[in-house]
Amino acid sequence: MIEVNGLTGAEAFLRVLSGMGVERIFASPGSEWSPVWEALAKPDESMPVYLSSRHEEVALAMASGYAKSTGKLPAVMIHTTVGALHGSMALRGALHEQVPMVVFTGESIAFGEDDGPDPGGQWMRFLSDVGGPARLVDRCVKWSFGVNDKHVLVSTIQRACQMAMSSPRGPVFASLPIEYLFDKVTREAPLKVSMPSMPSPDPKGIDELASLLRTARNPVIVSENAGKNTGIVDRMVEFAELLNAPVVETRSSGYFNFPRDHELHGGFEPGEFMADADVVCLIGATQPWHPASAAQDAKVVALDEEPLHMNLPYWGVQVDLSIAGELEASLSALVERLRKDGVEDAAAGAERRAKLREKGAARRAAWAEQAQSLGSKEPMDTNWVIHQLNQVLPDDVYLVEETITHRLAVHQHLNRVKPGNFFSGCIGGLGTGLGTALGVKAAHPDKPVVLVIGDGTFNYNPGIAGFGFAQEFRMPILIVLMNNHGYKSMKRGIPEYYPDGWAVSTNQFVGTSIAPAPDYAAIARAFDGFGERVQSPDMVRPAIERGLQAAKEGRLALVDLWLEPVND
Repeated sequence: MIEVNGLTGAEAFLRVLSGMGVERIFASPGSEWSPVWEALAKPDESMPVYLSSRHEEVALAMASGYAKSTGKLPAVMIHTTVGALHGSMALRGALHEQVPMVVFTGESIAFGEDDGPDPGGQWMRFLSDVGGPARLVDRCVKWSFGVNDKHVLVSTIQRACQMAMSSPRGPVFASLPIEYLFDKVTREAPLKVSMPSMPSPDPKGIDELASLLRTARNPVIVSENAGKNTGIVDRMVEFAELLNAPVVETRSSGYFNFPRDHELHGGFEPGEFMADADVVCLIGATQPWHPASAAQDAKVVALDEEPLHMNLPYWGVQVDLSIAGELEASLSALVERLRKDGVEDAAAGAERRAKLREKGAARRAAWAEQAQSLGSKEPMDTNWVIHQLNQVLPDDVYLVEETITHRLAVHQHLNRVKPGNFFSGCIGGLGTGLGTALGVKAAHPDKPVVLVIGDGTFNYNPGIAGFGFAQEFRMPILIVLMNNHGYKSMKRGIPEYYPDGWAVSTNQFVGTSIAPAPDYAAIARAFDGFGERVQSPDMVRPAIERGLQAAKEGRLALVDLWLEPVND
Protein backbone atom coordinates (compact mmCIF):
# COMPACT_ATOMS: atom_id res chain seq x y z
CA MET A 1 0.00 0.00 0.00
CA ILE A 2 1.16 3.55 -0.78
CA GLU A 3 0.76 5.45 2.49
CA VAL A 4 -0.24 9.07 1.90
CA ASN A 5 -2.75 9.94 4.61
CA GLY A 6 -1.62 13.10 6.42
CA LEU A 7 0.85 14.17 3.71
CA THR A 8 0.43 17.32 1.68
CA GLY A 9 -0.96 16.84 -1.79
CA ALA A 10 2.50 17.59 -3.20
CA GLU A 11 4.16 14.95 -1.01
CA ALA A 12 1.46 12.43 -1.92
CA PHE A 13 1.93 13.26 -5.61
CA LEU A 14 5.60 12.29 -5.47
CA ARG A 15 5.06 9.23 -3.33
CA VAL A 16 2.30 7.89 -5.60
CA LEU A 17 4.42 8.39 -8.72
CA SER A 18 7.25 6.47 -7.08
CA GLY A 19 4.84 3.73 -6.04
CA MET A 20 3.61 3.42 -9.63
CA GLY A 21 7.13 2.79 -10.89
CA VAL A 22 8.02 6.29 -12.08
CA GLU A 23 11.77 6.82 -11.68
CA ARG A 24 12.23 10.11 -13.58
CA ILE A 25 10.33 13.39 -13.65
CA PHE A 26 11.17 15.65 -16.59
CA ALA A 27 10.10 19.19 -15.87
CA SER A 28 9.97 22.77 -17.02
CA PRO A 29 9.45 25.33 -14.25
CA GLY A 30 5.98 26.67 -13.49
CA SER A 31 5.10 28.94 -10.59
CA GLU A 32 2.39 26.55 -9.38
CA TRP A 33 4.87 23.84 -8.41
CA SER A 34 6.22 25.45 -5.21
CA PRO A 35 4.63 22.78 -2.95
CA VAL A 36 6.30 20.02 -4.99
CA TRP A 37 9.67 21.76 -4.95
CA GLU A 38 9.42 22.06 -1.19
CA ALA A 39 8.65 18.34 -0.95
CA LEU A 40 11.60 17.52 -3.23
CA ALA A 41 13.93 19.52 -0.99
CA LYS A 42 13.36 17.02 1.83
CA PRO A 43 15.90 14.17 1.91
CA ASP A 44 14.12 11.09 0.56
CA GLU A 45 15.96 8.70 -1.77
CA SER A 46 12.76 6.88 -2.68
CA MET A 47 11.41 9.85 -4.68
CA PRO A 48 11.75 10.01 -8.48
CA VAL A 49 14.76 11.86 -9.86
CA TYR A 50 13.70 15.39 -10.85
CA LEU A 51 15.33 16.82 -14.01
CA SER A 52 14.42 20.42 -14.80
CA SER A 53 14.82 21.79 -18.32
CA ARG A 54 14.13 25.31 -19.53
CA HIS A 55 11.37 24.70 -22.06
CA GLU A 56 8.25 22.54 -22.05
CA GLU A 57 9.00 20.97 -25.43
CA VAL A 58 12.43 19.90 -24.21
CA ALA A 59 10.93 18.30 -21.09
CA LEU A 60 8.31 16.38 -23.08
CA ALA A 61 10.77 15.29 -25.76
CA MET A 62 13.15 14.09 -23.05
CA ALA A 63 10.36 12.00 -21.58
CA SER A 64 9.79 10.52 -25.05
CA GLY A 65 13.45 9.62 -25.52
CA TYR A 66 13.62 8.13 -22.03
CA ALA A 67 10.46 6.03 -22.55
CA LYS A 68 11.55 4.83 -26.00
CA SER A 69 14.95 3.72 -24.80
CA THR A 70 13.90 2.08 -21.52
CA GLY A 71 10.26 1.02 -21.86
CA LYS A 72 9.65 2.69 -18.49
CA LEU A 73 6.98 5.27 -17.65
CA PRO A 74 8.23 8.84 -17.12
CA ALA A 75 6.35 11.71 -15.53
CA VAL A 76 6.41 15.28 -16.79
CA MET A 77 5.69 18.49 -14.88
CA ILE A 78 5.12 21.64 -16.97
CA HIS A 79 3.54 25.06 -16.51
CA THR A 80 -0.21 25.44 -16.68
CA THR A 81 -2.21 26.55 -19.77
CA VAL A 82 0.60 28.43 -21.51
CA GLY A 83 3.14 25.68 -20.84
CA ALA A 84 0.74 23.01 -21.99
CA LEU A 85 0.29 24.87 -25.27
CA HIS A 86 4.05 25.22 -25.68
CA GLY A 87 4.35 21.46 -25.34
CA SER A 88 1.30 20.42 -27.35
CA MET A 89 3.29 19.56 -30.49
CA ALA A 90 5.49 17.17 -28.52
CA LEU A 91 2.37 15.69 -26.91
CA ARG A 92 0.86 15.11 -30.35
CA GLY A 93 4.06 13.37 -31.46
CA ALA A 94 3.98 11.07 -28.43
CA LEU A 95 0.33 10.27 -29.15
CA HIS A 96 1.02 9.24 -32.74
CA GLU A 97 4.15 7.31 -31.76
CA GLN A 98 2.35 5.60 -28.85
CA VAL A 99 4.96 6.73 -26.32
CA PRO A 100 3.76 6.47 -22.70
CA MET A 101 4.16 9.41 -20.34
CA VAL A 102 2.06 10.93 -17.60
CA VAL A 103 1.98 14.71 -17.88
CA PHE A 104 0.92 17.15 -15.17
CA THR A 105 0.30 20.87 -14.98
CA GLY A 106 -0.98 22.92 -12.12
CA GLU A 107 -3.92 25.28 -12.11
CA SER A 108 -5.85 27.42 -9.64
CA ILE A 109 -9.52 26.89 -8.83
CA ALA A 110 -9.86 29.38 -5.94
CA PHE A 111 -7.96 32.40 -7.31
CA GLY A 112 -6.94 33.51 -3.81
CA GLU A 113 -10.50 33.56 -2.47
CA ASP A 114 -10.09 30.76 0.09
CA ASP A 115 -8.24 30.71 3.42
CA GLY A 116 -5.20 28.81 2.17
CA PRO A 117 -2.03 30.09 0.52
CA ASP A 118 -2.69 32.72 -2.15
CA PRO A 119 -1.39 31.55 -5.58
CA GLY A 120 -1.25 35.15 -6.81
CA GLY A 121 -3.15 37.50 -9.06
CA GLN A 122 -1.55 36.19 -12.25
CA TRP A 123 -3.91 33.24 -12.26
CA MET A 124 -6.98 35.31 -13.05
CA ARG A 125 -5.35 37.66 -15.54
CA PHE A 126 -2.77 35.59 -17.43
CA LEU A 127 -2.90 31.86 -16.72
CA SER A 128 -6.54 30.74 -16.79
CA ASP A 129 -8.78 29.63 -19.64
CA VAL A 130 -12.29 28.25 -19.60
CA GLY A 131 -12.06 24.50 -19.05
CA GLY A 132 -8.48 24.71 -17.81
CA PRO A 133 -5.34 23.22 -19.38
CA ALA A 134 -6.89 19.75 -19.71
CA ARG A 135 -9.34 21.12 -22.25
CA LEU A 136 -6.66 22.91 -24.23
CA VAL A 137 -4.62 19.78 -24.96
CA ASP A 138 -7.26 17.05 -24.98
CA ARG A 139 -6.82 16.44 -28.73
CA CYS A 140 -3.09 15.78 -28.26
CA VAL A 141 -3.32 13.07 -25.59
CA LYS A 142 -5.09 9.77 -24.93
CA TRP A 143 -6.94 11.13 -21.92
CA SER A 144 -7.07 14.40 -20.02
CA PHE A 145 -8.70 15.45 -16.77
CA GLY A 146 -8.68 18.40 -14.44
CA VAL A 147 -8.79 17.15 -10.84
CA ASN A 148 -11.91 18.72 -9.34
CA ASP A 149 -11.90 17.39 -5.78
CA LYS A 150 -9.01 16.85 -3.39
CA HIS A 151 -10.31 13.40 -2.45
CA VAL A 152 -9.68 12.09 -5.97
CA LEU A 153 -6.19 13.57 -6.30
CA VAL A 154 -4.32 10.40 -5.37
CA SER A 155 -6.50 7.96 -7.29
CA THR A 156 -6.33 10.21 -10.38
CA ILE A 157 -2.52 10.11 -10.35
CA GLN A 158 -2.64 6.33 -10.13
CA ARG A 159 -5.24 6.10 -12.89
CA ALA A 160 -3.19 8.38 -15.14
CA CYS A 161 -0.17 6.07 -14.79
CA GLN A 162 -2.29 3.04 -15.61
CA MET A 163 -3.82 4.66 -18.68
CA ALA A 164 -0.48 5.81 -20.06
CA MET A 165 0.76 2.19 -20.00
CA SER A 166 -2.45 0.65 -21.33
CA SER A 167 -2.61 -0.39 -24.98
CA PRO A 168 -2.13 1.50 -27.18
CA ARG A 169 0.30 3.37 -24.97
CA GLY A 170 0.60 7.12 -25.10
CA PRO A 171 0.61 10.41 -23.21
CA VAL A 172 -2.06 11.19 -20.64
CA PHE A 173 -2.66 14.56 -18.99
CA ALA A 174 -3.93 15.75 -15.64
CA SER A 175 -4.04 19.22 -14.11
CA LEU A 176 -3.63 19.45 -10.34
CA PRO A 177 -5.02 22.52 -8.54
CA ILE A 178 -2.31 24.23 -6.53
CA GLU A 179 -4.77 24.47 -3.64
CA TYR A 180 -4.87 20.65 -3.41
CA LEU A 181 -1.07 20.43 -3.52
CA PHE A 182 -0.89 22.65 -0.41
CA ASP A 183 -3.74 20.85 1.37
CA LYS A 184 -3.50 17.66 3.45
CA VAL A 185 -4.53 14.27 2.09
CA THR A 186 -7.15 12.74 4.41
CA ARG A 187 -7.40 9.20 3.04
CA GLU A 188 -5.08 6.49 1.79
CA ALA A 189 -4.50 5.58 -1.81
CA PRO A 190 -6.51 2.67 -3.27
CA LEU A 191 -5.12 -0.62 -1.99
CA LYS A 192 -4.91 -2.57 -5.23
CA VAL A 193 -3.62 -0.79 -8.32
CA SER A 194 -1.63 -2.60 -11.01
CA MET A 195 -0.34 -1.72 -14.43
CA PRO A 196 -2.38 -3.26 -17.26
CA SER A 197 -0.97 -6.16 -19.24
CA MET A 198 -0.52 -5.83 -22.99
CA PRO A 199 -3.22 -7.40 -25.20
CA SER A 200 -2.64 -10.90 -26.53
CA PRO A 201 -3.37 -11.70 -30.19
CA ASP A 202 -6.53 -13.52 -31.18
CA PRO A 203 -5.62 -17.22 -31.69
CA LYS A 204 -8.11 -17.50 -34.56
CA GLY A 205 -6.42 -14.62 -36.36
CA ILE A 206 -3.01 -16.22 -35.88
CA ASP A 207 -4.35 -19.50 -37.26
CA GLU A 208 -5.81 -17.76 -40.30
CA LEU A 209 -2.59 -15.91 -41.03
CA ALA A 210 -0.50 -19.04 -40.55
CA SER A 211 -2.74 -20.81 -43.06
CA LEU A 212 -2.12 -18.04 -45.61
CA LEU A 213 1.63 -18.11 -45.06
CA ARG A 214 2.05 -21.90 -45.24
CA THR A 215 1.39 -21.85 -48.98
CA ALA A 216 2.69 -18.37 -49.83
CA ARG A 217 5.01 -18.28 -52.84
CA ASN A 218 6.37 -14.78 -52.27
CA PRO A 219 5.57 -13.42 -48.80
CA VAL A 220 6.79 -9.91 -47.99
CA ILE A 221 7.08 -8.22 -44.59
CA VAL A 222 6.78 -4.42 -44.31
CA SER A 223 7.55 -2.54 -41.09
CA GLU A 224 7.90 1.02 -39.81
CA ASN A 225 7.60 1.08 -36.03
CA ALA A 226 7.77 -2.51 -34.85
CA GLY A 227 11.28 -2.27 -33.41
CA LYS A 228 10.33 -0.63 -30.12
CA ASN A 229 12.36 -3.26 -28.28
CA THR A 230 14.92 -5.88 -29.19
CA GLY A 231 12.54 -8.70 -28.28
CA ILE A 232 10.24 -7.72 -31.14
CA VAL A 233 13.21 -7.47 -33.54
CA ASP A 234 14.42 -10.93 -32.50
CA ARG A 235 10.98 -12.38 -33.19
CA MET A 236 10.89 -10.57 -36.54
CA VAL A 237 14.18 -12.21 -37.50
CA GLU A 238 12.80 -15.65 -36.57
CA PHE A 239 9.64 -14.96 -38.57
CA ALA A 240 11.48 -13.74 -41.67
CA GLU A 241 13.99 -16.59 -41.61
CA LEU A 242 11.24 -19.16 -41.21
CA LEU A 243 9.46 -17.75 -44.28
CA ASN A 244 12.64 -16.84 -46.20
CA ALA A 245 10.87 -13.51 -46.75
CA PRO A 246 12.28 -10.01 -47.19
CA VAL A 247 11.68 -7.40 -44.49
CA VAL A 248 11.24 -4.01 -46.13
CA GLU A 249 11.26 -0.89 -44.00
CA THR A 250 9.80 2.41 -45.16
CA ARG A 251 11.65 5.71 -45.29
CA SER A 252 9.51 6.84 -42.34
CA SER A 253 10.72 4.09 -40.01
CA GLY A 254 11.02 5.42 -36.47
CA TYR A 255 13.13 2.48 -35.23
CA PHE A 256 15.49 -0.11 -36.65
CA ASN A 257 12.91 -2.84 -37.12
CA PHE A 258 15.28 -5.43 -38.56
CA PRO A 259 19.10 -5.75 -38.61
CA ARG A 260 20.29 -3.59 -41.49
CA ASP A 261 23.07 -6.02 -42.41
CA HIS A 262 20.85 -9.13 -42.46
CA GLU A 263 20.62 -10.89 -45.81
CA LEU A 264 16.81 -10.69 -45.69
CA HIS A 265 16.69 -6.92 -45.21
CA GLY A 266 14.91 -5.64 -48.29
CA GLY A 267 15.81 -1.96 -48.21
CA PHE A 268 13.40 0.94 -47.92
CA GLU A 269 11.18 0.78 -51.00
CA PRO A 270 8.22 -1.61 -50.42
CA GLY A 271 7.01 -0.99 -53.96
CA GLU A 272 10.01 -2.91 -55.28
CA PHE A 273 8.48 -6.16 -53.97
CA MET A 274 4.74 -5.63 -54.43
CA ALA A 275 4.32 -6.84 -58.00
CA ASP A 276 5.39 -10.39 -57.16
CA ALA A 277 4.08 -10.62 -53.58
CA ASP A 278 1.16 -12.90 -52.78
CA VAL A 279 0.98 -12.21 -49.01
CA VAL A 280 2.08 -8.90 -47.46
CA CYS A 281 2.44 -8.72 -43.68
CA LEU A 282 2.28 -5.16 -42.32
CA ILE A 283 3.96 -5.36 -38.93
CA GLY A 284 3.78 -2.05 -37.10
CA ALA A 285 3.37 -0.24 -40.44
CA THR A 286 1.14 2.81 -40.84
CA GLN A 287 1.96 3.92 -44.39
CA PRO A 288 3.41 0.99 -46.34
CA TRP A 289 2.81 2.67 -49.69
CA HIS A 290 1.36 5.85 -51.19
CA PRO A 291 -1.38 6.49 -52.00
CA ALA A 292 -2.86 4.25 -49.35
CA SER A 293 -5.61 3.07 -51.69
CA ALA A 294 -3.15 1.70 -54.26
CA ALA A 295 -4.44 -1.73 -55.17
CA GLN A 296 -2.37 -4.77 -54.23
CA ASP A 297 -2.79 -8.16 -55.86
CA ALA A 298 -1.51 -9.79 -52.69
CA LYS A 299 -3.43 -10.63 -49.55
CA VAL A 300 -2.60 -7.89 -47.04
CA VAL A 301 -2.46 -8.59 -43.30
CA ALA A 302 -1.94 -5.98 -40.56
CA LEU A 303 -0.43 -6.86 -37.17
CA ASP A 304 -0.24 -4.07 -34.60
CA GLU A 305 -1.34 -3.17 -31.12
CA GLU A 306 -3.97 -0.98 -32.73
CA PRO A 307 -4.09 -1.91 -36.42
CA LEU A 308 -6.90 0.51 -37.36
CA HIS A 309 -4.86 3.63 -36.42
CA MET A 310 -7.79 5.39 -34.80
CA ASN A 311 -5.89 8.68 -34.37
CA LEU A 312 -5.76 9.15 -38.13
CA PRO A 313 -8.73 10.76 -39.92
CA TYR A 314 -8.00 8.59 -42.96
CA TRP A 315 -6.02 5.42 -43.42
CA GLY A 316 -7.36 3.79 -46.58
CA VAL A 317 -5.07 0.75 -46.81
CA GLN A 318 -7.05 -2.24 -48.06
CA VAL A 319 -6.45 -5.01 -45.52
CA ASP A 320 -7.77 -8.56 -45.74
CA LEU A 321 -6.98 -9.51 -42.13
CA SER A 322 -6.26 -7.38 -39.04
CA ILE A 323 -4.78 -8.87 -35.88
CA ALA A 324 -4.59 -6.68 -32.79
CA GLY A 325 -2.08 -7.54 -30.10
CA GLU A 326 1.30 -6.78 -28.62
CA LEU A 327 3.78 -7.43 -31.43
CA GLU A 328 6.27 -9.64 -29.63
CA ALA A 329 3.44 -11.90 -28.45
CA SER A 330 1.84 -11.91 -31.90
CA LEU A 331 5.07 -12.82 -33.68
CA SER A 332 5.94 -15.47 -31.08
CA ALA A 333 2.54 -17.11 -31.51
CA LEU A 334 2.83 -16.96 -35.29
CA VAL A 335 6.35 -18.46 -35.33
CA GLU A 336 5.27 -21.23 -32.97
CA ARG A 337 2.29 -22.10 -35.15
CA LEU A 338 4.31 -22.09 -38.37
CA ARG A 339 7.00 -24.29 -36.84
CA LYS A 340 4.37 -26.71 -35.67
CA ASP A 341 2.54 -26.98 -38.99
CA GLY A 342 5.43 -26.32 -41.35
CA VAL A 343 5.75 -23.98 -44.32
CA GLU A 344 6.49 -24.46 -48.03
CA ASP A 345 9.05 -26.98 -49.26
CA ALA A 346 12.63 -26.25 -48.27
CA ALA A 347 13.96 -26.07 -51.83
CA ALA A 348 11.64 -23.24 -52.84
CA GLY A 349 12.48 -21.30 -49.68
CA ALA A 350 16.21 -21.76 -50.14
CA GLU A 351 16.00 -20.58 -53.75
CA ARG A 352 14.06 -17.45 -52.78
CA ARG A 353 16.49 -16.70 -49.97
CA ALA A 354 19.48 -17.04 -52.26
CA LYS A 355 17.96 -14.50 -54.65
CA LEU A 356 17.22 -12.11 -51.78
CA ARG A 357 20.77 -12.54 -50.46
CA GLU A 358 22.23 -11.67 -53.86
CA LYS A 359 19.88 -8.75 -54.38
CA GLY A 360 20.52 -7.39 -50.88
CA ALA A 361 24.29 -7.59 -51.24
CA ALA A 362 24.10 -5.75 -54.56
CA ARG A 363 21.87 -3.08 -53.05
CA ARG A 364 24.20 -2.45 -50.10
CA ALA A 365 27.24 -2.43 -52.38
CA ALA A 366 25.58 0.17 -54.61
CA TRP A 367 24.84 2.40 -51.61
CA ALA A 368 28.45 2.14 -50.41
CA GLU A 369 29.84 2.76 -53.88
CA GLN A 370 27.62 5.82 -54.30
CA ALA A 371 28.77 7.27 -50.97
CA GLN A 372 32.45 6.60 -51.61
CA SER A 373 32.27 8.18 -55.04
CA LEU A 374 31.33 11.46 -53.39
CA GLY A 375 34.41 11.62 -51.17
CA SER A 376 35.94 14.56 -53.02
CA LYS A 377 32.76 16.43 -53.92
CA GLU A 378 32.50 20.01 -52.72
CA PRO A 379 30.14 21.21 -51.37
CA MET A 380 29.73 17.96 -49.46
CA ASP A 381 26.99 15.41 -50.14
CA THR A 382 24.69 13.93 -47.50
CA ASN A 383 25.51 10.33 -48.44
CA TRP A 384 29.26 10.85 -47.97
CA VAL A 385 28.74 12.51 -44.59
CA ILE A 386 26.49 9.74 -43.22
CA HIS A 387 28.79 7.06 -44.64
CA GLN A 388 31.72 8.65 -42.80
CA LEU A 389 29.70 8.95 -39.59
CA ASN A 390 28.92 5.25 -39.78
CA GLN A 391 32.62 4.39 -39.90
CA VAL A 392 33.41 5.99 -36.54
CA LEU A 393 30.31 5.32 -34.43
CA PRO A 394 31.03 3.34 -31.24
CA ASP A 395 29.47 -0.12 -31.07
CA ASP A 396 27.27 0.88 -28.12
CA VAL A 397 26.06 4.19 -29.55
CA TYR A 398 22.48 5.40 -29.25
CA LEU A 399 21.45 7.47 -32.25
CA VAL A 400 18.51 9.87 -32.58
CA GLU A 401 17.53 11.25 -35.97
CA GLU A 402 15.39 14.31 -36.72
CA THR A 403 15.71 15.01 -40.42
CA ILE A 404 13.50 14.97 -43.47
CA THR A 405 15.47 15.04 -46.72
CA HIS A 406 18.51 13.32 -45.16
CA ARG A 407 16.48 10.44 -43.73
CA LEU A 408 16.93 7.95 -46.56
CA ALA A 409 20.72 8.36 -46.36
CA VAL A 410 20.55 7.81 -42.60
CA HIS A 411 18.68 4.55 -43.13
CA GLN A 412 20.88 3.33 -45.95
CA HIS A 413 24.28 4.02 -44.41
CA LEU A 414 23.98 3.71 -40.62
CA ASN A 415 24.20 -0.07 -40.45
CA ARG A 416 26.44 -0.14 -37.36
CA VAL A 417 23.69 1.10 -35.06
CA LYS A 418 22.02 -1.78 -33.26
CA PRO A 419 18.27 -2.39 -33.23
CA GLY A 420 16.98 -0.93 -29.99
CA ASN A 421 19.50 1.92 -30.17
CA PHE A 422 17.92 4.08 -32.89
CA PHE A 423 15.02 6.50 -32.43
CA SER A 424 13.42 9.01 -34.72
CA GLY A 425 12.43 12.34 -33.18
CA CYS A 426 10.03 13.59 -35.85
CA ILE A 427 6.29 13.00 -36.30
CA GLY A 428 5.19 15.71 -38.72
CA GLY A 429 6.19 18.56 -36.46
CA LEU A 430 9.83 19.40 -35.88
CA GLY A 431 11.51 20.50 -32.68
CA THR A 432 11.80 17.40 -30.48
CA GLY A 433 15.02 15.76 -31.69
CA LEU A 434 17.33 17.55 -29.27
CA GLY A 435 15.11 16.76 -26.28
CA THR A 436 14.68 13.15 -27.42
CA ALA A 437 18.45 12.70 -27.55
CA LEU A 438 18.83 14.23 -24.08
CA GLY A 439 16.13 11.90 -22.76
CA VAL A 440 18.02 8.91 -24.17
CA LYS A 441 21.15 10.25 -22.48
CA ALA A 442 19.27 10.60 -19.18
CA ALA A 443 18.28 6.95 -19.51
CA HIS A 444 21.80 5.80 -20.47
CA PRO A 445 24.25 8.35 -19.00
CA ASP A 446 27.27 6.09 -19.54
CA LYS A 447 26.61 5.48 -23.24
CA PRO A 448 27.44 7.71 -26.22
CA VAL A 449 24.42 9.48 -27.71
CA VAL A 450 24.48 11.08 -31.17
CA LEU A 451 21.82 13.33 -32.70
CA VAL A 452 21.68 13.68 -36.50
CA ILE A 453 19.65 16.77 -37.34
CA GLY A 454 19.10 19.14 -40.24
CA ASP A 455 19.75 22.85 -39.91
CA GLY A 456 16.12 23.68 -40.66
CA THR A 457 15.02 21.20 -38.04
CA PHE A 458 17.56 22.51 -35.56
CA ASN A 459 16.02 25.97 -35.83
CA TYR A 460 12.69 24.53 -34.67
CA ASN A 461 14.26 23.03 -31.55
CA PRO A 462 14.54 25.02 -28.29
CA GLY A 463 18.31 24.87 -28.67
CA ILE A 464 19.34 27.25 -25.90
CA ALA A 465 17.16 25.39 -23.39
CA GLY A 466 18.47 22.01 -24.53
CA PHE A 467 22.11 23.08 -24.42
CA GLY A 468 21.54 24.54 -20.97
CA PHE A 469 20.17 21.23 -19.73
CA ALA A 470 23.14 19.31 -21.15
CA GLN A 471 25.53 21.69 -19.42
CA GLU A 472 23.69 21.83 -16.08
CA PHE A 473 23.20 18.09 -15.67
CA ARG A 474 26.44 17.00 -17.35
CA MET A 475 24.67 15.02 -20.07
CA PRO A 476 26.86 15.52 -23.14
CA ILE A 477 25.71 14.39 -26.56
CA LEU A 478 27.19 14.81 -30.04
CA ILE A 479 25.06 16.80 -32.48
CA VAL A 480 25.79 16.15 -36.15
CA LEU A 481 24.26 19.13 -37.93
CA MET A 482 23.43 18.51 -41.60
CA ASN A 483 23.62 22.09 -42.81
CA ASN A 484 22.32 22.76 -46.33
CA HIS A 485 21.41 26.37 -45.49
CA GLY A 486 17.73 25.97 -46.11
CA TYR A 487 14.54 23.95 -46.27
CA LYS A 488 15.02 21.44 -49.07
CA SER A 489 11.76 19.64 -48.29
CA MET A 490 9.86 22.89 -48.81
CA LYS A 491 11.65 23.75 -52.04
CA ARG A 492 11.27 20.40 -53.81
CA GLY A 493 7.52 20.72 -54.33
CA ILE A 494 7.80 23.95 -56.34
CA PRO A 495 9.51 22.54 -59.48
CA GLU A 496 7.32 19.44 -59.21
CA TYR A 497 4.07 21.44 -59.24
CA TYR A 498 5.27 24.39 -61.35
CA PRO A 499 8.06 23.11 -63.65
CA ASP A 500 7.62 26.11 -65.99
CA GLY A 501 6.72 28.60 -63.29
CA TRP A 502 8.31 31.85 -62.15
CA ALA A 503 10.31 30.28 -59.33
CA VAL A 504 12.08 27.80 -61.61
CA SER A 505 12.66 30.22 -64.49
CA THR A 506 14.04 33.00 -62.26
CA ASN A 507 15.66 30.76 -59.58
CA GLN A 508 13.72 32.66 -56.93
CA PHE A 509 12.55 30.13 -54.37
CA VAL A 510 10.73 32.12 -51.71
CA GLY A 511 10.94 31.07 -48.08
CA THR A 512 13.40 28.21 -48.50
CA SER A 513 16.73 29.72 -47.39
CA ILE A 514 18.42 29.91 -44.00
CA ALA A 515 20.97 32.57 -44.81
CA PRO A 516 23.31 33.91 -43.82
CA ALA A 517 24.25 30.75 -41.95
CA PRO A 518 24.86 31.43 -38.25
CA ASP A 519 27.87 30.06 -36.41
CA TYR A 520 26.13 27.05 -34.85
CA ALA A 521 29.40 25.74 -33.45
CA ALA A 522 29.79 28.93 -31.42
CA ILE A 523 26.49 28.21 -29.65
CA ALA A 524 27.91 24.93 -28.34
CA ARG A 525 31.04 26.71 -27.19
CA ALA A 526 28.90 29.24 -25.31
CA PHE A 527 27.80 26.33 -23.11
CA ASP A 528 31.37 25.15 -22.47
CA GLY A 529 30.99 22.66 -25.27
CA PHE A 530 32.94 21.63 -28.35
CA GLY A 531 31.98 23.16 -31.69
CA GLU A 532 33.51 22.81 -35.13
CA ARG A 533 32.49 23.80 -38.65
CA VAL A 534 33.43 21.43 -41.51
CA GLN A 535 33.37 22.39 -45.19
CA SER A 536 35.84 19.90 -46.69
CA PRO A 537 34.83 16.24 -47.22
CA ASP A 538 38.19 14.91 -46.02
CA MET A 539 37.66 16.59 -42.63
CA VAL A 540 34.30 14.98 -41.86
CA ARG A 541 35.64 11.90 -40.14
CA PRO A 542 38.30 13.59 -37.95
CA ALA A 543 35.83 16.28 -36.89
CA ILE A 544 33.24 13.70 -35.84
CA GLU A 545 35.96 11.79 -33.97
CA ARG A 546 36.86 14.97 -32.09
CA GLY A 547 33.21 15.52 -31.29
CA LEU A 548 32.81 11.99 -29.97
CA GLN A 549 35.91 12.41 -27.82
CA ALA A 550 34.65 15.72 -26.41
CA ALA A 551 31.32 14.11 -25.49
CA LYS A 552 33.18 11.21 -23.90
CA GLU A 553 35.06 13.74 -21.77
CA GLY A 554 31.80 15.31 -20.61
CA ARG A 555 31.30 18.21 -23.01
CA LEU A 556 28.36 18.90 -25.30
CA ALA A 557 29.61 18.69 -28.90
CA LEU A 558 28.30 20.03 -32.20
CA VAL A 559 29.82 19.40 -35.64
CA ASP A 560 28.40 21.76 -38.27
CA LEU A 561 28.69 20.04 -41.66
CA TRP A 562 28.23 22.36 -44.63
CA LEU A 563 26.45 20.54 -47.45
CA GLU A 564 25.45 21.71 -50.90
CA PRO A 565 23.16 24.72 -50.27
CA VAL A 566 19.49 24.31 -51.08
CA ASN A 567 19.40 27.40 -53.27
CA ASP A 568 22.72 27.26 -55.12
